[in-house]
Amino acid sequence: MSTSTPLRTALIGVALTATALVPLQGTALAAQPGTDTVVTAASPVSGIEDATALALARSLADPAWSREVRRAALAADSVGLGALAGDATAPAGRKLAAGINGADRGVATAKGLGSGAGSLLRLGLADASMRSRLASGVAPLVAAAPSDDDGAASLTAYDSNGAAHELPLDRATDRPVYLVDVDGAKAVAEGLKVIDEALESKGLNALAPAAGPTAASGIDTTRIDSVRVGDVKEPFFKGDAEIFTLVTGFGKDGKPRVDTVEMPYLNDEDTTYYPGQVLVNWSSYKYDMADAVMMEDDGDTNYQALAKAIATVLLTITDQGAYIPLADALLDAIPTSWWTDDPDYVDSWYTLARSSSGLRNGAAGNGWMTVSPYHVPEL
Repeated sequence: MSTSTPLRTALIGVALTATALVPLQGTALAAQPGTDTVVTAASPVSGIEDATALALARSLADPAWSREVRRAALAADSVGLGALAGDATAPAGRKLAAGINGADRGVATAKGLGSGAGSLLRLGLADASMRSRLASGVAPLVAAAPSDDDGAASLTAYDSNGAAHELPLDRATDRPVYLVDVDGAKAVAEGLKVIDEALESKGLNALAPAAGPTAASGIDTTRIDSVRVGDVKEPFFKGDAEIFTLVTGFGKDGKPRVDTVEMPYLNDEDTTYYPGQVLVNWSSYKYDMADAVMMEDDGDTNYQALAKAIATVLLTITDQGAYIPLADALLDAIPTSWWTDDPDYVDSWYTLARSSSGLRNGAAGNGWMTVSPYHVPEL
């Protein structure tokens, strides 16, 4: 797919990173003279995660705190770092808590999320096979989850002395590894709110007018009966994919609109899911056609930048009295760093109609879904 359009060129300057000032107390990347505070300026999410991983690794030199973290990691697949440090009884954990809170705020800023995002950083084992070794007392390493954009063959993990170890990305290691990552499900939920609010503020995505007598008995929708994605390009340590879909068409007011659809169940590649999820609510659309673009949240995804880019493009498109596919315009609007070697764009479906039924293959050949008309009756 070509993305070298004038529209895309005009949007190359949209920034995907935000400046964050993140204090991580009790450790040092480059400690300021006379202090034990570390700051990372102009840091994207991956930089904040790495600084947090190093701070946490060094804090594990406190045996009592190390035991607290081990118990938490063995009790659940992942645990919120803010809550873990905030509830710590060991001195090293309590000392780390303020830095983790600052890191959470930095992540929210870098991802363009609102103030209500709360705690976003989490901790878990890089692979379930490491549980037995961690339980037996093998000293863990701590690493940040690399961005999908990095293209690296290894990741850097730290021990309690702050020494770096290069680990392969294609297989689990013998030594247990704690992975510092962003809560993707929470980030997607908050990020889609940002997109919705940004489009509404630009006069897009207006509420549909009140239903007339012919629609009083309910609304017509298109439902996803089953869906499968061939490749989400998630390495072993990244866990579940975080998928969402942007549905595009013309609203009742004749302006382009984008409806956001969370797909929290769509975690693994080459797995068929049967969600019975509403994809298109036709009461919001003027024409009997809509497009769908499926995306995956990358660690450095900035939803404010994405929303701004989408709105900039949609505001240039006018209703010509006939349906115009908007998926290409939306794809052209996506900031250029989303088109590096990563899975942010998953697939797209064109010209979904109210009557669409059965198997629909994605345009990129990376996924398919079966859909059916579904009438939602009024209560």
